[in-house]
Amino acid sequence: MIVEIKVPSPGESITEVEIGSWLVQDGAVVEKDQEIAEIESDKATLTIVAEEGGKISLAAEEGQAVEVGKVICSIDTSVAPVASKIEAKEAKQKDVPHKKEVEEKTVEAEGSFDKVKVTSVAKQMMKENNLSVEDVINGLKRIGKKEVELVINTSKEIGVESFLTSKTASREVGRQKMSMLRRKLAERLVSVKNETAMLTTFNEMDMSAVMALRKKYQQQFVDKHGFKLGFMSFFTKAVAIATKYHPSVNSMMEEEEVLTPEFADVGIAVSTPKGLMVPIVRNAESKSIPEIELEIKNLAEKARNKKISVEELSGGTFTITNGGVFGSMLSTPIINPPQSAILGMHNIVERPVVVDGQIVVHPIMYVALSYDHRIIDGKDSVGFLVKVKQFIENPVLMLTKGKASEELLLDI
Repeated sequence: MIVEIKVPSPGESITEVEIGSWLVQDGAVVEKDQEIAEIESDKATLTIVAEEGGKISLAAEEGQAVEVGKVICSIDTSVAPVASKIEAKEAKQKDVPHKKEVEEKTVEAEGSFDKVKVTSVAKQMMKENNLSVEDVINGLKRIGKKEVELVINTSKEIGVESFLTSKTASREVGRQKMSMLRRKLAERLVSVKNETAMLTTFNEMDMSAVMALRKKYQQQFVDKHGFKLGFMSFFTKAVAIATKYHPSVNSMMEEEEVLTPEFADVGIAVSTPKGLMVPIVRNAESKSIPEIELEIKNLAEKARNKKISVEELSGGTFTITNGGVFGSMLSTPIINPPQSAILGMHNIVERPVVVDGQIVVHPIMYVALSYDHRIIDGKDSVGFLVKVKQFIENPVLMLTKGKASEELLLDI
C-alpha cells in the first residue's frame, strides 16, 4: 500500500510552507512515527513524521515552497521497516568480523575519510569495538545540537593554536539561503523601525528579594512542583499586573482605533536554531507563579524541539525578551508588532548601591522598555516600568495587586 504524506496546516492564515530539510534520504526505509522532514512557515519550524513504516519516496526538494495539503512524499508499506536499534545491535554482535578483516576495512575506510581527525583514545575505542571510521561516519544519521556544540568547543580550544600556526589565508565566502522564518522576521523588524515612533526608557532593579526567595524556597518548590523556579515567571506576573495600572502599554493600533485588551497575553522570546520565536502565556494576570513557570518551560522546550503549534505563537499583547542569558548588559529591544511595547531583561551584576545612606553591594539588573510613542505616553511608559520594579523588589506585592497590606486592611 502507498501512503501519501501531505503538508499539514500549521495555522489558519498559512497557505504555503518551505521544506527546511529532509531528515531521511530518498529511497530509505523508515519506521512509523520517525521524523522525516522539517517544514518552515513564516512563524515556526515544525517536524513531519512518517504515518506508516516502509520505503519513502520524496516528491519535493529542500528549500522548495509547497502549498498546504500538497503531497511531499509517499511511503510504500510493502517494504519492511528497518530493524529496531536493539535488533540491529543484537544482529551486529552475532556477526562480528575477524580482527584482520576489521583492520583491512579500517585502512580502506580511512582512505575515503582521510581528512577526518581521529584521536588516539577514539582509535582505541574503535579497535576494541571492531569499528572503522566509515562505521562511525555512517552511524551519524543526523547532525544534532550536541555534535555542533562539540565542533564549536573544539574550535575554541584549538583556535589560538590554529591562528598562530596557520600559513595560508582563506578567501572563501559561505553562502546559505535564509529560512522563511528568518526572512519574515527580518521583514517585520524593518517595518517596525519604519512604521512606529519607537522610544526606549530604562531603569534598574534590585534582584535581592527575588534571589533570596528562590534560594530559600527552591527545594520546596521543586519537591512540590517538579521543576525549578526561575526569574522569568516573576517578570511575567509583574508585567501582567502592571498593565492594569497602565493599560496603554498593553494596547495596539488597528487602523484608526486603539484596542486595549482586558487580559495580558505575554509573549516570551525564545532563541532557537532557526530564529527567534515568541510563545504566548495567555491570561498571565490570572495565573500563579508556578503555573506561569511551568507554561514557559513547556513552551520553550516545544519551540526549541520544533514541536510548537502556530496557535501557541499567535496573538500576544506584550513581549518579554531576556538578553541577559547571553551576557547582555543593556539593549533597546524592538517591538513585536502589532504590540506596542516590549520589556528587555539583562544580566544580573553585583553593583554598589546606596541603601539607607550606606554604600552596599546588591545584585542589579538593568531593564529597558521599548514602546510606540503614538499610543503610549512617556508618563505611562516610565510609570509602568516603575510598577514592575516595585513588584520585583517586593514580590509579595504581587499577591495584593500592588497594594500594601495596610491599605487592604483600611480599604483605601
